[in-house]
Amino acid sequence: MNKLINDPAGVVRDALRGLAAAHPDLRVDHEQRVVFRGDAPVSGKVGLVSGGGSGHEPLHAGFVGMGMLDAACAGEVFTSPVPDQMVAATKGVDGGAGVLHIVKNYTGDVMNFEMAAELVAAESGTEVVAVVTDDDVAVQDSLYTAGRRGVGVTVLVEKIAGAAAEQGRPLAEVAEVARKVNANGRSMGVALTSCTVPAAGKPTFDLPDGQMEVGIGIHGEPGRRRVPIASAAEIAEMLVSPILNDLDFTGGDGVIAFVNGMGATPLLELYVMYQEVATILEKNGIGIARSLVGPYITSLDMAGCSVTLVKADDETLRLWDAPVRTPALRWGV
Repeated sequence: MNKLINDPAGVVRDALRGLAAAHPDLRVDHEQRVVFRGDAPVSGKVGLVSGGGSGHEPLHAGFVGMGMLDAACAGEVFTSPVPDQMVAATKGVDGGAGVLHIVKNYTGDVMNFEMAAELVAAESGTEVVAVVTDDDVAVQDSLYTAGRRGVGVTVLVEKIAGAAAEQGRPLAEVAEVARKVNANGRSMGVALTSCTVPAAGKPTFDLPDGQMEVGIGIHGEPGRRRVPIASAAEIAEMLVSPILNDLDFTGGDGVIAFVNGMGATPLLELYVMYQEVATILEKNGIGIARSLVGPYITSLDMAGCSVTLVKADDETLRLWDAPVRTPALRWGV
């Protein structure tokens, strides 16, 4: 195993130290492993908290800042944060307007965020609402979930709901924006290699040369089927067709098209994939209103990509275009 690390058991700790050194505008609670925007809590603004296992960088800590998250909890690699971390994050962003938890649909994350919300409500009376993302069309249930997994749409929910919160909207409205984005989003992913968890020191699953896994998750889970490696055009069809079969994306104001790298795929290949996705959407009469291409929700060093489509309307696009300033996403400022 060749990795740029010190002690495999200290990877998350060391990464958070590096994040704090690189981004002094953020505030990092190293004891609880929570990353806060530097001005949190913002008085009168709904606080947004997310988090999950490390290994998906820049999700979630890379999206902390103006226009997105107010705090992110960092669990161990591919392991949910614990309720104490979520309690600290929630209390630390409470500006008096309530707190929204954005939670990927993995059993540990859902359970621990629920417990944290109950503890905060009991201690301080703060209103906490959770929105669970569940956009992965590859599975209905898995080893990690009851229902569909929360994957790529989580990035878009954090951006769009974050913009709504930045406008000063009340908690109920911000939560409804998040639910709408999740309901209008679908994702599907493919892996060309497995990933290697530092503490394990070996690939999570065996994938022979010339084979790929279609329908993978973001924790190194294998896909729903293994097939021979194919061209970018064929892979795009394997990813986009199940998405279009699951939700009608025609009409309206087009889609936000997100082609995401899983950690080890160069942008050169991601743009090849984006062109193929765009071609398929055009053939199906679906316009692209906005795009995002790059490694934004990864699976350590996995090679592969995922496609997320979100059906857009005027409000969604205005919130997407609103200014954002985070380590990983920045425009309009």
